[in-house]
Amino acid sequence: MPDRWRKLLDDAIDRRFEAMVAVRRQLHAHPEPSGEEFQTSLYLYQSLGDAGFSVEMGPEGRGVVADLPSPTTAKRTTSAEGNGNGAPHSTLPRIALRADIDALRIQEKGESSYRSRRDGVMHACGHDGHTAVVWGALCSLAELRQSEQLPWPLPLRGIFQPAEEIGAGAREMIDAGSLEGVGAILAAHVDPSRPVGRVGFRSGVFTANCDSMTVLVRGRGGHAARPHEAIDPIAAAAQFINAVYLSIPRLTDSQDAVVVTIGQVLGGHNANVIPDHVELRGTLRTLDGRVRQQTIEHVRRIAEGVGQACRTTIEVEFAQGTPSVENDPGLVELLRQSAAEVVSHEGLDAIPRPSMGSEDFAFYLHHAPGAMFRLGCASPKVGASGLHTPTFDLDEEALRIGARILARAAVAWCDPQRSHDSAPAARTWTI
Repeated sequence: MPDRWRKLLDDAIDRRFEAMVAVRRQLHAHPEPSGEEFQTSLYLYQSLGDAGFSVEMGPEGRGVVADLPSPTTAKRTTSAEGNGNGAPHSTLPRIALRADIDALRIQEKGESSYRSRRDGVMHACGHDGHTAVVWGALCSLAELRQSEQLPWPLPLRGIFQPAEEIGAGAREMIDAGSLEGVGAILAAHVDPSRPVGRVGFRSGVFTANCDSMTVLVRGRGGHAARPHEAIDPIAAAAQFINAVYLSIPRLTDSQDAVVVTIGQVLGGHNANVIPDHVELRGTLRTLDGRVRQQTIEHVRRIAEGVGQACRTTIEVEFAQGTPSVENDPGLVELLRQSAAEVVSHEGLDAIPRPSMGSEDFAFYLHHAPGAMFRLGCASPKVGASGLHTPTFDLDEEALRIGARILARAAVAWCDPQRSHDSAPAARTWTI
């Protein structure tokens, strides 16, 4: 059946579309932030188990790994898998589809029927949509697999990871063995800068390196009425932030991308008391390792200079962060071909430069080749509010498109006529 399986797959996804929307809305209404994804994981574990998958919980009951078993066995395995007609084989690696399941600590301002029911937490980055897309692709492929309507063996895995927003979930799932036997991994990320029906692709560097930064400013506390008797860490912190924001662009080649952002300022307990210390937390984002190291050195020199000028001590620590996503060119082409079948060539966008956002999908790519694409999700119905905003929403038609692309790409990757390159050597990431 050289082409018939595509039509059958589309039909299976169409039949499951309302269920995909229901999964997305269930997660959206009941969001769980990074580190707390217990009920979300249980919901997916039960749903995928009911759909016939061999499922395992991730570490500490957060995250789910779901394998498509052969029609004759329900036992999970990473070394043997049945083919489309139920006959065993032991040579094919798995193709993995990855979704993230955590939400953000943002108060939703939308008024939809499925708006978040948890104060201060919402799916503002589309992870509920990612989960529904992968869930729909997996369940539709399982349906075709069970009815023996796929053209060749399909060793398939779904990875639903927690804690993407804090850059920890991918590593947790990898350490738990989620990539054992995996030969390639694919993912989608919703994109409100593109209308639904458009899909963006880029080979090579796709997102930025992201390091977390903690700055501790130590001074001497005192009375707010007599600042000359104290050493004010708040004043020093203000000088430091201003110096970083003004100096880094002047110290960096204008052709190099660098973004330093302070997102938290923690200090003091009373309006009339000068505290003895202030803590700043932020991120450093770069696309080039050399530029990254230079910027770290610049920030530390600024801290030393401001500290001396303000008579404070400023300590700067950079924690191990998330490296850039580097898309495998061959897998990008595979996704592009699959997307062209779904939205036509006119719906494909070339992404001209990397995003300065980060994605812990990058950690999987240290162990297996992979690729991520941008899935347009804006429309007049839901608007085009940006990611990580309290009014973000997505046009749910994007779920159908994303599931079709990922499912097609998974089947195409398993084509026995394709040559599968070996996984790249593990890369290292050091501060």
